[in-house]
Amino acid sequence: MGIRFILMVNKQGQTRLAQYYEYLTIEQRRALEGEIVRKCLARNEQQCSFVEHRNYKIVYRRYASLFFLVGVDNEENELAILEFIHLLVETMDRHFGNVCELDIMFHLEKAHFMLEEMVMNGCIVETSKSNILGPIQLMDKAS
Repeated sequence: MGIRFILMVNKQGQTRLAQYYEYLTIEQRRALEGEIVRKCLARNEQQCSFVEHRNYKIVYRRYASLFFLVGVDNEENELAILEFIHLLVETMDRHFGNVCELDIMFHLEKAHFMLEEMVMNGCIVETSKSNILGPIQLMDKAS
């Protein structure tokens, strides 16, 4: 298993989306998120986008006011995860039209659905934007 968790956090450190691919209790999740978010938000733009924390490697990227943080195994390729984050943002941009924090807050189920289409059990299974957005567009037409 490569990806352990995916977080979307705003500049104030508030978690807007969290998806875990391993079991952690609510208290463990809260503590882990707090530690990682503080560590990543404290870094400046000249520092690299990879941080080691506990037994995870955190790969993160900032887009506008949102930070996308992905916790992976230490053996995982960091550049591949940066590409995955970029693909996720491009996919959300295509659906929402220049995705922002409010899009994720008001359409949380769609954001989770996109992640579920892309990642299964911690492994990236789909990278085609059309294949990811197809079921969501069908649901939009049906409602």
